[in-house]
Amino acid sequence: MNAADGMNYAPQGKAQPVVKPGEFVFSVIGLDHGHIYGMCNGLTEAGATMKYVYDPDPKKVETFLQKFPRAIPARSEEEILSDQETKLVAAATVPCQRGPLGMRVMDAGKDYFTDKGPFTSLAQLALAKEKVKATGRKYMVYYSERLHVEAAMLAGNIIAAGEIGKVLQVAGFGPHRLGGPRPDWFYQKEKYGGILCDIGSHQIEQYLFYSGEEDAEVTLSRVANYNHPETPELEDFGDCALTGKNGTTNYFRVDWFTPDGLRTWGDGRTLILGTEGYIELRKYINVAGETARGNHLFLVNGKGEQYIDANNTVGFPYFGQLILDCLNRTENAMTQAHAFKAAELCLIAQEKAIKI
Repeated sequence: MNAADGMNYAPQGKAQPVVKPGEFVFSVIGLDHGHIYGMCNGLTEAGATMKYVYDPDPKKVETFLQKFPRAIPARSEEEILSDQETKLVAAATVPCQRGPLGMRVMDAGKDYFTDKGPFTSLAQLALAKEKVKATGRKYMVYYSERLHVEAAMLAGNIIAAGEIGKVLQVAGFGPHRLGGPRPDWFYQKEKYGGILCDIGSHQIEQYLFYSGEEDAEVTLSRVANYNHPETPELEDFGDCALTGKNGTTNYFRVDWFTPDGLRTWGDGRTLILGTEGYIELRKYINVAGETARGNHLFLVNGKGEQYIDANNTVGFPYFGQLILDCLNRTENAMTQAHAFKAAELCLIAQEKAIKI
C-alpha cells in the first residue's frame, strides 16, 4: 500500500472470515479507480471468494491479477452477470458509469458494491431507488474514509457508548494529493461529477452516521478551481454546510492541495462535538510525528483527556457484516436508506454549489 498515493490507497487488515471458502462468491467489474483493491481486500479478508474480474482494458486486468492471482479474467461483463455462483459484484468504474452498471447488476439478480461516489446525478439515484425496490437487491457503497479507517470505526463505538453525550456537530476535512498522472475522466466534470459529489460523499456519510441523522438540508456549498487553469473542469476546492433534521450541524472542506512534503496522500481529520465531550480523528498521519502511521484518536470528556492508537483495535467489521447482510437479507453493515441519503445530499450540494 502506497500511503502517498490516494487513488491507489488500499488498506489491509487481519483475516476475519465470517464464511467458509466458497460460501460467498463475488466478482469484479471495472478497474478505473484503485479503490477496487481496498474493496477486494476487505471482502476477501472477511472470507469472500473472488471468482471473475473484468475490465475492457487488459492492462488493468493484468495489474489486478498480480495482486489477486486466483481471479479468473472474464471475457465480458455479461459472463459475470450470467454467472450463477456470483452473489455480489464489486465495481470501481468511471463515476458516471457506476449508476448504470448497478442497474445491470441488480437486473441480473446480484447485489452491487460500488466505489464512492455512487452516482453523478439525481436521476441516476432515482432509478437506483426504483430498481432496489423492484428487485430486492442491495446497492452498497464503499465510503472508505469511515469504513476502512480503524480510528473512524472506533469513534462510532465510543459515541454509541455515550462517552461524549449527544453529538451536536461534525466537522470534516478531506484534503487529497492530486499526484499523477490521472486518467482523462478525472478532469471531465460530466464523468467525475464534481468534488462535492466525489470526495465530499465521504464527509456527508460520516456526518449522518456519527450524528444519527436520517436527513439534512444543504445550507451552503461552494466549489472552485483555484490553481489548475489547464484543466478548467477540475474543481480543486469545495466546502459545504448542512443542518440535520434533528438540529445537528456539519461543515466539511475537501480539496486537492496536499503538498508534496506530507508523507501521506492527505491529512484527513474529523472533529465530533458532543454535549459531554469531543473526539478528534487524525486518520492518516499525525503531522511531524516520528512515523507516518495513521489512526490517531483523541478523546476528551468528563473523565479527562485520552489518546488512543486505534491501529489493530476494531479492525474493519463492515465487510463481514456486508457479506452476512447479502446472505441473510439484513442491514447490519449499512442500511440502504443511509447509503442513498449520503449520495443524495452530496448530489444536492454539488447541484446547489456556488462557483467561486
